[in-house]
Amino acid sequence: MTRVRRTDTALSRLLSKPGAVVALAFLVLLGLSVIFADLVAPLDPLAQDLALARQLPSAEHLLGTDDLGRDVFSRLIHGGAATLGGAVLAAVVAMGIGIPLGMIGGYFRGFTDTLVSRFADFFQALPTIVILMAVIGAFGNNTTVAMVTLGIAMSDGFVRLARATTLQVRRELYVDAANVAGIAPGLILFRHVLPNIRGPLLVQLSITMGAALLIQAGLGFLGLGTPPPAPSWGGMISEASELIYLHPWLLVPSGVIMILSILSFNVVGDALAGNRPGTTLVRSFFRKKPAAQVATKPVAVDDPQPDVDDAIVSVRDLSVSFTDSTGEFAVVQGVSFDVRRGEALGMVGESGCGKSVTAKSLLGLVAPGGRVSKGEIVIDGTNIVGQSNKQLRAVRGSKIALVSQEPMTALDPTFTIGAQLREAIAHHTGRKAGEVQERALELLRLVGMPDPQQAAASYTFQVSGGMAQRAAIAMALTGEPEVLVADEPTTALDVTVQAEILDLLRRLREELGLAVIIVTHDLGVVADTCDRAVVMYAGQVIEEADVDTLLTAPSHPYTRALLAAMPANAVAGVPMDAISGAVPAPRDWPTGCRFAERCTFATERCRTSPVALTLQRRGDGNASADQRPAAGQQRSGMARCVRVEEVAKAARTGSATQNSSVKERSIA
Repeated sequence: MTRVRRTDTALSRLLSKPGAVVALAFLVLLGLSVIFADLVAPLDPLAQDLALARQLPSAEHLLGTDDLGRDVFSRLIHGGAATLGGAVLAAVVAMGIGIPLGMIGGYFRGFTDTLVSRFADFFQALPTIVILMAVIGAFGNNTTVAMVTLGIAMSDGFVRLARATTLQVRRELYVDAANVAGIAPGLILFRHVLPNIRGPLLVQLSITMGAALLIQAGLGFLGLGTPPPAPSWGGMISEASELIYLHPWLLVPSGVIMILSILSFNVVGDALAGNRPGTTLVRSFFRKKPAAQVATKPVAVDDPQPDVDDAIVSVRDLSVSFTDSTGEFAVVQGVSFDVRRGEALGMVGESGCGKSVTAKSLLGLVAPGGRVSKGEIVIDGTNIVGQSNKQLRAVRGSKIALVSQEPMTALDPTFTIGAQLREAIAHHTGRKAGEVQERALELLRLVGMPDPQQAAASYTFQVSGGMAQRAAIAMALTGEPEVLVADEPTTALDVTVQAEILDLLRRLREELGLAVIIVTHDLGVVADTCDRAVVMYAGQVIEEADVDTLLTAPSHPYTRALLAAMPANAVAGVPMDAISGAVPAPRDWPTGCRFAERCTFATERCRTSPVALTLQRRGDGNASADQRPAAGQQRSGMARCVRVEEVAKAARTGSATQNSSVKERSIA
């Protein structure tokens, strides 16, 4: 891995733009001049000399004198403290109120979001100038009170922007990863959300500074700002306007300083706004919304899954529902399965079958708008359904962890890999700094990083996809979990790297005793890494069996069709089998078998009523859904089909040999 120096910082972006450099230099020079006004402009800004009134610039008076003979340059520099200081105070108050409120509303949604939005609506509806005049009328020409009031009134812009950008960032996988690691919401907002929304907030800050500067000067122009004879830019513009015909030069210094200040704030804000490559706001994130369709009647579900004594994960009759403008609808329904300690379970099916929704539900990570509407999810004896986020943080990362399918977005691009590992390790273990660093390097070595020190110092966008996936796995291991959920762990990786990642998962399972749940659409991955498999279709489990049985003697037509469509089963010169049609949308689920419209075995009986998941036993036919295997009795699997015998017969007459080739296939 080649070391890549990080050069794309906020300062480097700013210095790469000549206009921004000039603007920043002007603001720095202006700020220093105001701070050290007595040194920069030693003449008394209040000293009057009528004999020197209305003079043009000279060596003694660099910007001339006003109507009372006062030095314009000195008044401009000394007056900057009130004008710039007031604008900064208003901007700080607006940020201090608006950014936290907007982030909280966007992150937590629901009632909290509604309250935050109403707060922003309230201040947006108020006439700011009228409010300021009322405050000044009550407190007098108190610039501090006026600017604090202005900051509160202008906070709605920060609220709306912070809320909108937080809504986008909270969908990112690295936020889910931080949640899974058990990081508290406040820390997630500060460390993972705020750095990724700073660009637009900086632009908003520059706009706010310019607007506050104008309003502060406007109050001074109206005689409602800093009381005379104390200088302020607005007051100087007001004085110059009265002498526009007698001494027009007087308007130039105060007008130019205002224009240059506002322009410089905007230029610097624009230069700082850009995010680094790989961060949230340079990517568009779209989610397809479910189409509004007529809801079907609920389909009966069943739970033939027997209790397993050594199960670390037990899912019973799980249903996950989402709500949109047309009402609530289920996307996962009646799902039951167990994962034993140290076991590898594969979850297989086409896109849209509910695999990822089911897997993320195990960590309480149902997407916004969704909820577990029925059933139980028991992790090491604890039912997590209905638990609060605080309670879930005790389970996430330490009991069960997630490896997301997009490694390049599962880690926060604004922090080094090592920093993110150290944060999670410190949270879970409470170790000291030196121990945390050593543990981070140990985890990187465990996942096969060739140079842990260099990997720890790298950002996500500085490593390859395979290295990022290894880092994501290391992140998942920081809490020493007992269960690892890998959601499409080989997506977007080349074949060689896929094999390395699968080998890594196998090794971690053996060395650490992990139970592993692998979500995939690739039966080859299941054959290579798993002990048992659960096949899902249209939100249901339609077959469960050990991998050997599933691949050599499938009991459901859908599993058989998936195997027939595998490239490993292709015959030269013969068109590959394909499953016609598509997975039905949740609102289109039929009353009977959900695969019936695509199934070559389907009969009228399949379409008329719900199909139960039945236990399959070797040499003993089928058992009804309410039966359980007796002690010592072998169960080969379960299937949701009324024609299991016909499917098995078809497999025995020609498909078994073909299907077994998948088991023999090596990913490498």
